[in-house]
Amino acid sequence: MVAFYGLGDGGCLVSAPAELAGMFCRGGVVVQQQQRKRSLVAASAVAAADCVVRAAKRQRQQRQPPSLDALPDECLFEVLRRLPGGRERGASACVSRRWLALLCSIRASELNQATAAAAAAAPPSLPDLNEEFVMEEDDEEEESSPVVDPCVERVLEGKEATDVRLAAMAVVAGSRRGLEKLAVRGSHPTRGVTDRGLLAVARGSPNLCSLALWDVPLVTDAGLAEIAAGCPSLERLDITRCPLITDKGLAAVAHGCPNLLSLTVESCSGVGNDGLRAIGRSCSKIQALNIKNCARIGDQGISSLVCSATASLTKIRLQGLNITDASLALIGYYGKAVTDLTLVRLPVVAERGFWVMANAAGLQNLRCMSVTSCPGVTNLALAAIAKFCPSLRQLSFRKCGHMTDAGLKAFTESARLLESLQLEECNGVTLVGILDFLVNCGPKFRSLSLVKCMGIKDICSTPAQLPLCKSLQFLTIKDCPDFTDASLAVVGMVCPYLEQVDLSGLREVTDRGLLPLINSSEGGLVKVDLSGCKNITDAAVSTLVKGHGKSLKQVSLEGCSKITDASLFAISENCTELAELDLSKCMVSDNGVATLASAKHLKLRVLSLSGCSKVTPKSVSFLGNMGQSLEGLNLQFCNMIGNHNIASLEKQLWWCDILA
Repeated sequence: MVAFYGLGDGGCLVSAPAELAGMFCRGGVVVQQQQRKRSLVAASAVAAADCVVRAAKRQRQQRQPPSLDALPDECLFEVLRRLPGGRERGASACVSRRWLALLCSIRASELNQATAAAAAAAPPSLPDLNEEFVMEEDDEEEESSPVVDPCVERVLEGKEATDVRLAAMAVVAGSRRGLEKLAVRGSHPTRGVTDRGLLAVARGSPNLCSLALWDVPLVTDAGLAEIAAGCPSLERLDITRCPLITDKGLAAVAHGCPNLLSLTVESCSGVGNDGLRAIGRSCSKIQALNIKNCARIGDQGISSLVCSATASLTKIRLQGLNITDASLALIGYYGKAVTDLTLVRLPVVAERGFWVMANAAGLQNLRCMSVTSCPGVTNLALAAIAKFCPSLRQLSFRKCGHMTDAGLKAFTESARLLESLQLEECNGVTLVGILDFLVNCGPKFRSLSLVKCMGIKDICSTPAQLPLCKSLQFLTIKDCPDFTDASLAVVGMVCPYLEQVDLSGLREVTDRGLLPLINSSEGGLVKVDLSGCKNITDAAVSTLVKGHGKSLKQVSLEGCSKITDASLFAISENCTELAELDLSKCMVSDNGVATLASAKHLKLRVLSLSGCSKVTPKSVSFLGNMGQSLEGLNLQFCNMIGNHNIASLEKQLWWCDILA
C-alpha cells in the first residue's frame, strides 16, 4: 500500500521516494492520488466525530446529580435507617428491590434508636395550632368509633404469597408497631415465600403474636428460627403442610418464645417427638395443642408435652397419630386443666385406653369431648367417661360403631350435667335407646343431633303413655333413611318444647308424621329446616305457620317439590317475625312472590328462589318492592329471568346482595 506524507509548503501529497516516478506533478492530478486523498479525509472526519461524542458524554455525566445507588450497601443502609417516618420508608421500598432488601434488614430496635437520635438532635419547633386543633377532633372521633389498624393483621393467599410482597408488608407495618397477626395461606408456584420473607417479618415486627403458615413448602427451620429470635412475644403458631420444618425449628421456637400459648402442627413430615419435647420443656404456659397427621409423633412427644403443661393445657386435639393407650392414660392423669378434648382417627387406641383415661380421674374439668373413628369407644368406655368426667357438657361421637343402646343408657345414668349429644354414623344406636336417653337425661339437656344413623328405625310397639323430655329445645334428625312418620310422631310427643327442628334429608317423612310434632309443640318453634323432605305438602306448612307464625324466624323448604303458592299465602298472612325463607326448587310462581312482596308486616332479610322454574320476569317488579329489610336474594338457576332483568333489579335493590 502506498504511504503518503504531507508537505509543509502547501503542495500536493506525495508518495514515498521509491514510488515517485510517474506519479508526481505540481500542476497535474492523478486519479489514484485523488481517491487516496478522499479516504484520508473521511477517516479524519470520523475520528473527529468520535472525539466530539466522547466529550459530550463526559459533559453530560458531569452535569448529572450524584445518585444514592452509587453508595455501597453499608452506607445506603445507614441512610435508610435514618428516614424520619413510615411514609418515607414505604416510598423508599418502592424504588428498587435493593432498597427493599436493605429496608427489610433493618431491625425495629435499630430504627427506633435512629429516629430517637434524630429527634433529639433536631431543634425545637413551634407548635402548629391548626394541627393541634385537628388532632383534638381526630381524638374525639377515635374515642367514639375506634378504628383497627389494617397493618396489624394481614393475610397472604395463593399467588400473592411471595417474598417481595411479604417484605413490603413488613416494611410498611414496621413503620408503626409492626405486624401482630400474620397468616400465609399457600405460596406462589415459582416465587413462593422462603426464609428471606420470614426474616423481613422477624426484623420488622418484634410484636408479632400470631403466625400461621399453610402450604408453604419452601420455608425451613432457618426461617422459623429467625421468627423465634426476632419475635419473642409469639403466642400462637400454626404450621400446616410445611415439609422442610423439622424438630430443629420447633426447638428454636421453644427457646425464643417461652410465652407460646397455642401450637398447631399438621401434616409436617419432619416434625417428631423431639420437637414436642422441646416445647414442653420451655413453654410451660401452653394452653392449646393441635397435632394432626404427623407420622413421626408418638407417645413420647405427646406425653412429654402433656406432663409439662399440666397446669395450663386446656384444649387438646389429636388426629391421625400412631399413639397408643399410654398417651390417653397420661392425658387422663395429667390433664387436670383440660376442658376440650378431641380425638380423631386413632386406630391403635383400644378400649383399655379410653377406660384408663377416664378412671385416672384427672379430667374433672372436661366440658366438651368429641371422638371420631376410634374403635376403642365401647359401652364400657362410655360408662367410664360418664362416671369420672362429672363436668361434661357436650359430647359428640362420629363413626363409633361399637357403641350401642346399653352404653348410652349407662352414660345417661351418670352424666347429669350433659347439655348436648351428637351422634353421626353410630349405627349401633336405635330409636329405643334414644327414647330411653331422652326420658332419663338430666334437666339441663338441650340439644340432640342424629345424623346418618342407620339404626334409627321405626319401633314395633309404642307405649300408651310416654314420659316427657321438657328440657330438649334443639332437635336434628338428618339423613336417616329409615326414619319415618311413626318415629317422628313419637319424638314429637316426647319433646313438646322444641324451638329448633332440623329434619333435612328425611325423604320418607310426610305430613302424617310432621303434623303431630307441630301440634304437640307447646313452645313456639323458631327455626324449622325441612330441606329434602319431598313428601311435605302445603297442608303441613300452613299448619306450621298458623300455629307458630309469631315465633318463626327461619324456614327452609329447599327441594320440597310439592310446595306451591298456597304455602306462601299462609306465610304472608301468619308470619310476623320471619327473617329467612328458602324456597329453592319449590313449585312457587309469580303469584306467590307477589303475595310475599305485598305483605307489609313481613320483613324478610334473606329470600332464596334458586331453581324455581315457575318464577318469570313478572316477579322482578314484585321483588323490587320487597323493602330495605331485604339483604340477600338468591335467583340462581331461575332460567326464565334474563340478565337484563337482573340488572334492573340490582338498580332497584342496590343495597341487597343478589346471586344470579
